[in-house]
Amino acid sequence: MSMARSPADMLKAGHPLTLANVADGAEGLILSDLARVIAARKNAPAASLLVVCRDGARMAALARAFAFFAPEQIVMQFPAWDCQPYDRVSPHGGIVAQRLTTLARLARLKGADHPVVVLASVNAITQRVPARDMLAAQALSAAPGNRLSMESIVAWLEHHGYQRVSTVREAGEYAVRGGILDLFPAGLDVPVRFDFFGDTLESIRSFDAETQRTLLDMRSLDLVPVSEFQLVSETIRRFRMAYIETFGAPAPGDALYEAVSEGRRHPGMEHWLPLFHTRMETLLDYLPDTPIALEPLAEEAVRERFTQIQDYYDARHD
Repeated sequence: MSMARSPADMLKAGHPLTLANVADGAEGLILSDLARVIAARKNAPAASLLVVCRDGARMAALARAFAFFAPEQIVMQFPAWDCQPYDRVSPHGGIVAQRLTTLARLARLKGADHPVVVLASVNAITQRVPARDMLAAQALSAAPGNRLSMESIVAWLEHHGYQRVSTVREAGEYAVRGGILDLFPAGLDVPVRFDFFGDTLESIRSFDAETQRTLLDMRSLDLVPVSEFQLVSETIRRFRMAYIETFGAPAPGDALYEAVSEGRRHPGMEHWLPLFHTRMETLLDYLPDTPIALEPLAEEAVRERFTQIQDYYDARHD
């Protein structure tokens, strides 16, 4: 009796493969099998599979399915902003932190012992993101015993989108009390506490935000930005030049232009992201050789998304 073939055995570059009659709820089982077979191939890509979901709800459901059918596989989620195109409000800091955590991990990905699956929504994959070399240059590594002043870490946090608060509760926040720096980094489920003695970092400990009790001692910590652009002299100058070149001289009292010129953040400034960068990429540039799986109706969702973007652009332009 012949053994059943995996659908992955029929995958060939440049030849789309359609899987029909998949039972509702079994998508995670099929996709985890695809990822497993692709990862086992010779010269397998660093990420085994990119799954483009119709929306964020489908992406969350598929993540739960992977956790059930293939808990050993590494699953990274890449969500879209939780605001409309050309909006006047900024995306939530926790969502931006998750996006940049995934991008930073993908930028450093060279291969893994287990299959790596990336889940993204249609809205997320159609949006430009910072280039890979920029993220690699902005990472900050810290470890106990290093000479690393609190002032330098605070300056890095401010430049990369972290918000100073009295008590940290959410990703992207930090607080300073004497020689202690509390920080909720992108990519972690709990905050961490940096304990300094002068300019030496003595310890890094994770802790419970509610009880303030220490959970674990950490040997090191890699920090990634929680903002998709920096507010430093170079990016401010780039924004001002691009803004004037695109729209002409700013009108008196232009709140956005004045805020950026002064190095201050302004609600909704993330929607002007290309003006802060010399080059932008897409998620696909981070996954150059990775096979792509499209959920049913994903292509229709892409067309609807671009129509929506045009509508919002026209409304903002008017």
